Parts: sequence; structure tokens; C-alpha cells
Amino acid sequence: MNWTLLIIAGLFETAFAFCLGKAKDANGNEATLWYIGFIIALVISMILLVKATQTLPIGTAYAVWTGIGAVGSAILGIWVFKEPASFARIFFITTLIASIVGLKAVS
Repeated sequence: MNWTLLIIAGLFETAFAFCLGKAKDANGNEATLWYIGFIIALVISMILLVKATQTLPIGTAYAVWTGIGAVGSAILGIWVFKEPASFARIFFITTLIASIVGLKAVS
């Protein structure tokens, strides 16, 4: 169950990074709503991370959480924010995913 919470926490980390990216391009009330979304996603992500670390090793949990956030943010950057999708970038995103799976396998 705690691995599921950790994965969801990582997805919310991706969500708060996404909200920051959208807020950067918004003005007025729209920006405020994106910042509110950022705060909500941040709080949910942290609460779930704390809950997951009650039974998972902190080093593993933190690495997986940040890895999910990094991969999710990079993928959203490519799809939503039209960031470059070079071979090197895709390669290193893939190695991050393999590392996350590897940490799960050895934990």
C-alpha cells in the first residue's frame, strides 16, 4: 500500500511542477488559480510522502518520489510546454525510469 501512496505522491509532485509552469504563462486570476493548484498539489504530495516513509526506507522513498516527479515533469515539458525531445533527453528519462523500477525491485 505504501508503494502506491509513494507513486501517487510522485504524481502530485509532477502536478505541482505543472501548475508552476502554467502559472508562469498566466496572468491575473488565472495565475492565482494555478498557484493555488500548486499549493494543493504540494501539500497532498508531502502528506503522502510522509505517510509512505513510515514503512519504506527514507532514502529509497525520496529517490523514487523525486524520480517520478522528474520524469513526469520532463514528459509534461515535452508534451505541454513544447520543450525539446532530443535523443539524449529521452535516453536519460528512460534511465530514470529504469532506476526507479530498480529501486523498487531491490527494496
